[in-house]
Amino acid sequence: MQKIFTSVACNLDTNILLAALPLFEQDKIQALEWSFDTLFKYEEIPDWFTDLVLEFSKNNRLIGHGVYFSLFSGKWLPSQQEWLEKLKIFTLKFRFDHITEHFGFMTGSDFHKGAPISIPFTPVTLALGKDRLNRIQDACQCPVGLENLAFSYSIEEVRKHGNFLDQLTDEINGFIILDLHNLYCQIHNFDITFKDIIHLYPVEKVREIHISGGSWDERLIGNGKQVRRDTHDQAVPQEVFELLINTIPLCPNLKYVVLEQLGTALGSAESRIMYQEDFLRMDAIVKGAEFNASGHNTFMPLYKTNLQATPLEDLNLYKQQQQLSQILETAVDLHQAQKLLSLSDLRNSAWNVENWEPYMLETAMSIAQKWKNGFD
Repeated sequence: MQKIFTSVACNLDTNILLAALPLFEQDKIQALEWSFDTLFKYEEIPDWFTDLVLEFSKNNRLIGHGVYFSLFSGKWLPSQQEWLEKLKIFTLKFRFDHITEHFGFMTGSDFHKGAPISIPFTPVTLALGKDRLNRIQDACQCPVGLENLAFSYSIEEVRKHGNFLDQLTDEINGFIILDLHNLYCQIHNFDITFKDIIHLYPVEKVREIHISGGSWDERLIGNGKQVRRDTHDQAVPQEVFELLINTIPLCPNLKYVVLEQLGTALGSAESRIMYQEDFLRMDAIVKGAEFNASGHNTFMPLYKTNLQATPLEDLNLYKQQQQLSQILETAVDLHQAQKLLSLSDLRNSAWNVENWEPYMLETAMSIAQKWKNGFD
């Protein structure tokens, strides 16, 4: 019977490592999720951190989570080629049980800058995403998955997201990270129930679950509620633990449940204790879950795909993405953003900007402007 391994997202970050240290010392952490591409900028990884990663690697309990690839960029960027080449090098040293990336494209002018933002769900973006996933799988030679996005512009996007992820991952027999705080954001921001949203996702493809905390935005939804943001800077809310309890029994191929939190939110002794308590609660839920491991999907490709020599591109999409990034990062208020969108190439396009919820457009502006200079 397949076991579910409880894990933490652990990078070369002092606060995260200090928070997780007591859990490591007690052998509570069964697997390690590592955002490997956050170290691409370093010439050398410290030996002690390499030893930590290798310990999980040799036991086949290391999973890689990409941040910066920008899967849906309409133009093939030099940074994407560099990302793949570095991933190949990393896979020679570290044994990853799987590799994942975020859904969306990165706003911002260059590599390591911006935030992941959604794209229109069209045949063009579907083909683009499949091409990129094939290239990642070819580079790492292990299962590849995608994480659901917390952000949507409209309820129509929310309803289509799961099916689009399903289609994207079909060609490589890929899987899905179901981030439950991201799901919680959708549930809250668009007044949709867990029962209604979970059935929009191919739960048989869920190999990994993320839980984390977030924050409330000052912006109000039409019903007077605040917008929920996936900021990873608070403890895990009760609602997300409840989602975990309800989701595990639905996912027959689940293998990992991962606690995420930003190191910037773990600077105090109190926050680190809360982090440890969140992990132990997550671990208890996993151990006590009614889990039926009826799935037997290895999530390795069922057949070899012949990669095209030249990566797929859509320069019209890329132009639209550049325009959107510029608007989101520079607009001084909602009115200006809406006006600029109405004058851009996104008008009357598959982006459907005319039907974007104003409070979600404001949220996108806030995200893009916060992260436009990078995550450091």
